This record gives sequence, C-alpha cells and structure tokens, in this order.
Amino acid sequence: MIQGCLRGSAQHQRLLYEQFAGKMYAVCLRYARAQADAADILQEGFVKVFTKLDQFHFQGSFEGWIRRIMINTALRAYQKQRFEFESSGYEYFPDAPVEPDAIAALSEAELLVLIGRLPEGYRVVFNLVAVEGYSHAEVAHILGIQESTSRSQLTKARRWLCEQLEIIQKIRLQSSLNP
Repeated sequence: MIQGCLRGSAQHQRLLYEQFAGKMYAVCLRYARAQADAADILQEGFVKVFTKLDQFHFQGSFEGWIRRIMINTALRAYQKQRFEFESSGYEYFPDAPVEPDAIAALSEAELLVLIGRLPEGYRVVFNLVAVEGYSHAEVAHILGIQESTSRSQLTKARRWLCEQLEIIQKIRLQSSLNP
C-alpha cells in the first residue's frame, strides 16, 4: 500500500486514508476545539503524510509515524491560534496529589468526553503527557512554556477531571436511588 502511494496511485492513497482516518481523527479530536477543527487538522495531516511519505524509512510503526504527523499538525494549529493558557481559578489552590484511581474509574468514552471539556491549555498538556507519553521537558519545548507550567497544567487538568468524576458519581448515585 505504501509503495502504491509512493507511485502516486490514488487507489492506494484512498486505501491508506480509509485504514487510518478513524484512528487519526480521534487523535486530532483530542487536540481540537471542535469537530470541524479536528477535521481540518486531519485533512492537513494527511496532506503532509502523502507529501512526506518518501521520508518514512520503514523503521518502526507506520501508524506511529502517521500519528506523530497528526499530533504535530494539531500542535501547529494550536500554536497558530496564539493561545495563552487559560486561567480558571485553580491557580490559587496549592497543588495537591491527585488520586490516581479517580480517573481510572471512568469508562473510556466518559474520559474522552471529559478530556474534551478541559480548558484548552490543560487539555493539550494532558494529552501530550498522559495520553501520548511525552515528558514535561518535551512538552515545554513543543509549546514554548516552562517545565513547571507543564507540570502545573497537568496537575490542574487531573484535579479538574477528578472534580468532574465526583459530579458524575453523585449523579449516578442519585439516579440509582431515585429510579
């Protein structure tokens, strides 16, 4: 399939797109403000995939290579917006440890919805560190922030997610008590 794409075969390009578009759209959606933005990032990312396909050296995962392009494309879109990290009032609370089991109690779908609701600065750092596995040093370099800012944004994102989890659990408890 890759060789067909390198030869310029539209059929192979379509097959490659169909094979990876769903997974890569989910990646883009985690970084975008809206579905339309994610679709734009996905389209731009695939244009880069096809124009840079000759740079894939068949070392490592092809899906991982595409994923990296999508993440970088999403981050460039994020940086173009000249976004400054949001202030949501959490800055005034001392950092407290976050209970790791709190986030684990969510279903995957619930977690994705909650991640999508995070303030943008929190969401980008959370995705890069907790989902993609980047270090705080890498995140700081990519986003042009201090490592301490990355750590703080992650802590605040986790705290926000835990608070939302508590709300969800209270709603579930109330609905189970009042059928």
